[in-house]
Amino acid sequence: MIAELQCVVLDCPDPVRLAEFYRVLLGGRVNQADRRWALDEDWATLHTAAGLVLGFQRATEYRPPRWPDPEHPQQFHLDFGVRDLDAAGAEAVAAGATVLDSGAGPDRPWRIFADPAGHPFCLVKHGAGGM
Repeated sequence: MIAELQCVVLDCPDPVRLAEFYRVLLGGRVNQADRRWALDEDWATLHTAAGLVLGFQRATEYRPPRWPDPEHPQQFHLDFGVRDLDAAGAEAVAAGATVLDSGAGPDRPWRIFADPAGHPFCLVKHGAGGM
């Protein structure tokens, strides 16, 4: 092993706002003290309930992805396992997510959303594969 994943970092226009959005989705603590990172107006973190750390970095000229537009590619996306797609989707939207693709069915048990900064993410029914 060469390295250990420390954090997944997302560029965005408002780090604390995006950290709070993901706190609603995943639980945990925003800007928990951690010797690995200095917190300021351009950087926020979320230590999730599951132990993953997400970082949010201000990008002054941030250009959000526009899924599925190849001129504004998603760059990467996050998949989150949920028990109930309908309930989880409603909660994500209430927290500030935008629905990008609400299609679901037995052969496609996921739905695609964007966070408040435009990053695509999927809610995936537990036990199913994501996109």
